[in-house]
Amino acid sequence: MAYAALRSIGAYAPDKILTNDELAQMVDTSDEWITKRTGIKERHIAAQDETTSDMGVEAAKKAIQRSGIKKEDIDMVVCATISPDYFCMPSTATIISNKLGLGNVTAFDISAACTGFVYILSIAKAFIESGMKKNILIIGAEKLSAITDYTDRGTCILFGDGAGAAVISATDKKEEAIIDVHTGADGAYADLLMSPNGGTGSPHDSLDQEASSCFMQMKGNETFKVAVRTLTKDVVDILQANNIQSEAINHFVPHQANYRIIKAVGDALNMKESQVVITVEKFGNTSGASIPMAINEIYENGTLKKGELLLLDAFGGGLTWGSALVPFSPLE
Repeated sequence: MAYAALRSIGAYAPDKILTNDELAQMVDTSDEWITKRTGIKERHIAAQDETTSDMGVEAAKKAIQRSGIKKEDIDMVVCATISPDYFCMPSTATIISNKLGLGNVTAFDISAACTGFVYILSIAKAFIESGMKKNILIIGAEKLSAITDYTDRGTCILFGDGAGAAVISATDKKEEAIIDVHTGADGAYADLLMSPNGGTGSPHDSLDQEASSCFMQMKGNETFKVAVRTLTKDVVDILQANNIQSEAINHFVPHQANYRIIKAVGDALNMKESQVVITVEKFGNTSGASIPMAINEIYENGTLKKGELLLLDAFGGGLTWGSALVPFSPLE
């Protein structure tokens, strides 16, 4: 039987940094107010001519180089994004594939907001275990600055740009395999976090409406409550389903949305501070890119070791949620 293994990780963050003090010059806020409520100190912002696919390519190059797998052996590319290069088509994955010179490979996008990376991890696992593919490049990439309203204090303080990528490959060694991935969704909560975007559900009546509809809209307090409850339950469920205790987790990598959410979930699960990976202070919320960017952070600082167990947990617009138990299984 073929199993799916996490072979490598890579990430990219744009050079430009937007600090809390700089945001305080744009909207009625302050560094103290943002830090206290979110834990965020700064976020990276893409250049005007820098696209989501550009960032995805940079993260992917690192992931491929670190994987020990030839670029030519990649047979599928999946990108999770809510800020694609183009509204409907072509998919950002096809653009990334072309920029990488991958040629004739399966490539497509998915839209699951902040849970995107967990969703594409589940897709890669299924394709590999079915025998349809052998080496899959998965990418979470976001240029959220392009869909953020910088006059809305409730959202503009939260979001940043960046990309993370991983190579998932077939293996016959069960100890290297992704153990489990859970995903779920409930459209009844769709209005808590959304961007109307002028689709068929909310067509434009004017150019002003067309412009504003691209921006993210969020009901912050309601989203916070549902997020903590859902994230905690999802982690409890996946640990119980696989008979794994929380102390066996080397690195708990939650979606980096808000420090208060991360702390509430970590405390509810009795996770030690040393187990919880936190990068929200330097990157903000990068949606589908946040989990791979956080994994890359512990990889690059030497904290993540071969064979260690990662617990991923995410929640996003849709509403969507997901969790995964993933050993880090590099070839070298």
